[in-house]
Amino acid sequence: MTRQDDQQLVDLCLAGQTEAFGQLVERYQDRLFHSLIPLLKSRDDAQDIAQDAVLQAYQKLDSYRGEAAFYTWLYRIANNTAMSFLRRRRHKTTSIESLRENIGEEPADQHAEAGPDVPVIRAEQRELVHNALAELPDDYRIVLILKEFEGLRYDEIAELVDCPLGTVRSRIHRGRLELAERLGRKLGPESEE
Repeated sequence: MTRQDDQQLVDLCLAGQTEAFGQLVERYQDRLFHSLIPLLKSRDDAQDIAQDAVLQAYQKLDSYRGEAAFYTWLYRIANNTAMSFLRRRRHKTTSIESLRENIGEEPADQHAEAGPDVPVIRAEQRELVHNALAELPDDYRIVLILKEFEGLRYDEIAELVDCPLGTVRSRIHRGRLELAERLGRKLGPESEE
């Protein structure tokens, strides 16, 4: 699956073979959905936004120029849709219960020799990180999610969020600093022991 394959499917769709778009959707829908979960903090919202993005992409397909990979173009649409949704909603899900419910995460003991308190500690740490991440400005949170959760390279992130590489590096750096500062405040004096 290459950029050329994607472009051929786009061309076929624009020529009237709409089933070609279905192949693009099959190719990228899961990746798109999973990339939206950390941003939206809800599987249901991620599913809705992914569907909206796919519909918008279909409606705007004639504006796709092939300058970026199809997934990058699709992700930009999804990201813009998600950001509009978040601006309208302005809510923050921060409890581990809501994360478990929305994302389906369940603390798991991955080390058989670990004591009984390890899963609880991991769940608390995960909750602290998610809470602090949710408090970050959107510009920082998005690039950190793409870097840390999606594992994307800086140049890929720059292409996805449509800003210069230097800006991405700066936002990731500042986002990490602000995340560390927020975590430090949440942990308080006990983190200094």
